[in-house]
Amino acid sequence: MNYQYIVQRLLSAFVVVLGVTVVVFMIVQIVPGDPARVVLGPYANDEAVQGLRDRLGLNRPVVEQYLSWLGALTQGDFGQSLLNGQEVAPQLWGRIGPSFELALVSLLVGLAIAFPVGIVSALKPGSAVDIASTLFSQIGVSIPSFWMGIMLVIIFSLNYSLLPPSGYTPITEDPGDWFAHIVLPAFTAGFVSASIMTRFIRSAMLDVLSANYVQTARAKGLGERTVVLRHALRNAMINIVTIIGLQINALFSGVVIVEVVFSWPGLGRLALNAVLERDYPLLQGTVLVVAVMFTMVNLLVDLLYFVLDPRIEYA
Repeated sequence: MNYQYIVQRLLSAFVVVLGVTVVVFMIVQIVPGDPARVVLGPYANDEAVQGLRDRLGLNRPVVEQYLSWLGALTQGDFGQSLLNGQEVAPQLWGRIGPSFELALVSLLVGLAIAFPVGIVSALKPGSAVDIASTLFSQIGVSIPSFWMGIMLVIIFSLNYSLLPPSGYTPITEDPGDWFAHIVLPAFTAGFVSASIMTRFIRSAMLDVLSANYVQTARAKGLGERTVVLRHALRNAMINIVTIIGLQINALFSGVVIVEVVFSWPGLGRLALNAVLERDYPLLQGTVLVVAVMFTMVNLLVDLLYFVLDPRIEYA
């Protein structure tokens, strides 16, 4: 195993995370609005505002503020919410679980749809199945997720009372109720993800199905199932893994609308509330956690590249 490649990717991920902390801190610094003024309200006098800025350390140099914030992060301290005074870290940890559950189930829904549709479409280009899959991809990308979520609620919750319209139940408390609550939001997010992945899986499979080694495998008399799964799909997996990684990132951070529609207590909804309320420490923590997730997923994809093709080297 090429351990040098793994070590270099880990070091690269560390540098990226460190850079993310700088970007997250600076973005919040340039956001319009004074955190002290937000806490005290628009009618607070200037002396009270300046006093609170001193207590929060906002009057210190930016570099000093960053180093202090970074030092606290290394100890798991994300600061305190400006609005309710609660620690940010427990609020983040309480939202990571629901976000991960929704992203994972949505990804499974997307893969369950995209893999068979994409592969069959690639095996029969120009057929009715191929045309239908292309139409499905276009519809999935074009339909707004909030509209689809609302339609699902109207059909399955209001009209037929089959599933709850919103809310969340921890899986540890009642797995059945958890499943009932996650079906609609997971299908809403997974449908869009499936439409995107279907196109990439079809394209990746078309590329390898025309390769010489696939034609050689068929000429040797191997069964079509063996040719498709062991030769074509295996070699197409590098491109497919790339789009799966991108979709995981999108599901972690891009399901804000889905979480709002279904009242799902995830990180996206928490970030939206932090923006609306200008709760800067909470916003910093949420963005940082999502950014670190992005980095970890990208690192995992890079390592999977090496597993799928050991010839890959770090450039």
